[in-house]
Amino acid sequence: MGKTIKEINEKIKQGACVVVTAEEVIDLVDKNGLKETARKVDVVTTGTFGPMCSSGAYLNVGHAKPKIKLGGGHVTLNDVPAYTGFAAVDVYIGATAMPEDDPRNKVYPGEFKYGGAHVIEEFVGGKDIVLEGTAYGTDCYPRKHIKTYININDVNEAVLLNPRNCYQNYNVAVNLSKDKAIYTYMGTLRPDVGNANYCSAGQLSPLLKDPNYRTIGIGTRIFLGGGVGYVYWQGTQHNPSVKRKDNGVPQAPAGTLAVMGDLKGMKSKYLRGTSFQGYGVSLVVGLGIPIPVLDEDVLKSAAVKDEDLWAQIVDYSEDYPQGKASNLGEVNYKQLKSGKITVKGKDVPTASLSSYPKAIEIAEELKQWIKDKKFFLTEYVQALPGADSGVSFKPLKERPVKEG
Repeated sequence: MGKTIKEINEKIKQGACVVVTAEEVIDLVDKNGLKETARKVDVVTTGTFGPMCSSGAYLNVGHAKPKIKLGGGHVTLNDVPAYTGFAAVDVYIGATAMPEDDPRNKVYPGEFKYGGAHVIEEFVGGKDIVLEGTAYGTDCYPRKHIKTYININDVNEAVLLNPRNCYQNYNVAVNLSKDKAIYTYMGTLRPDVGNANYCSAGQLSPLLKDPNYRTIGIGTRIFLGGGVGYVYWQGTQHNPSVKRKDNGVPQAPAGTLAVMGDLKGMKSKYLRGTSFQGYGVSLVVGLGIPIPVLDEDVLKSAAVKDEDLWAQIVDYSEDYPQGKASNLGEVNYKQLKSGKITVKGKDVPTASLSSYPKAIEIAEELKQWIKDKKFFLTEYVQALPGADSGVSFKPLKERPVKEG
């Protein structure tokens, strides 16, 4: 007989909830078996800490005197452009936004030293941010220019709003070109398969521990950036229909989550701006999700090991940028974490863009929140589109536009 989330929340309230991390539960299942572990354990916590480009924050900065309509005007935060197409004093800064005078890749490979992600990190850390805005002026909002400091402690609202985070599995990136290093969102890839980069916490990664979205859905309360957040929709490019192994785990990039939370409750150590040489700026996001052990099937998925999680090896020199299918084989996360894999008969060193130690830290912190009765599970969750939903990621259908 299974458990309900209501029953688990009651255990949390009483201080009787048994919580373990997704790493710890593997050893428990190996030692005690599925049935006994499912009876004893109530919650499994997961974690991931890696670059998630589709991230950003919206702010309501409050009205100045005289008032100014920033909506439809132009705003920068520490010289990084913010989107103003909402209303008078609501702005959104994207993680990948860059100052207008950044040379980008004009001096190749570009350094991309500062962007929206760095602004978010500094803002969460309590630093003053320079807001400069220009407007066209109206009768009710007559002011046309403002330059001032804003601080997270002073603005009305500050919300992290990320349209696509927490990818369920991802590619292993290599470079098949013979004599040219390439600079990608998967890092620098050396020629002639000189290295292989991957980006997942593997056996700690949230959606790999709930492959069919049985417990993670719209409304799920999560650890986000060191504070409390929520899943508000499936993420963009949500692609649950990819090929899966017999254990239900996708073999390629699949599900994604759209998440949000109060930026004022977050910490800069879990939201870090980062620069990818030759590519751009991204935000490294710390995210953890509790998995309620409703039954043995949920636990079986939550206890899957690195050696049973597989990712595809993809060429980023030609196949990926041209949208061609790659078939360089697949490897599991135990092999990736060993520091070396074999590609086309060659031993290749591996490196992760995702921090496994930080993922452990996040899973442990979320575990402690639950044990301390500071974090309860969402009782009613709307299911995400699953593998049998027919939802898949479609490429752009290009239709040439006639000039004139």
